[in-house]
Amino acid sequence: MADVLALVDDLFFQAKMMETARHVGVPLRVVSSGAALVQAAAAQAPALVLVDLNARQGALEGLTQLCAAGQIPVVAFLSHVQTDLAAQALAAGCQQVLPRSKFTAELAEILRRAKS
Repeated sequence: MADVLALVDDLFFQAKMMETARHVGVPLRVVSSGAALVQAAAAQAPALVLVDLNARQGALEGLTQLCAAGQIPVVAFLSHVQTDLAAQALAAGCQQVLPRSKFTAELAEILRRAKS
């Protein structure tokens, strides 16, 4: 079964993501910094990476390094008003950037796609 790796440092949102992943039946590993994301992705080779662009420790930097290093699909999320940050993530190679509300609404489906 495909694993999913997520960079999220908000503990409440992290718990919501873990519960959704458990419900869908997808193993989810969470890290809290961009550096940890790059290291875990190299060690784990996940099927999908999820990135909270509002994480406080190097989210965009980690995403940039991850996208430059390989072909792991990356879905990022952020506040809907952060259009400049969304553009930076897309320019770095992120496949999809969603507003946090849409990401939350579609999380189960995003995780299900990683499973197949």
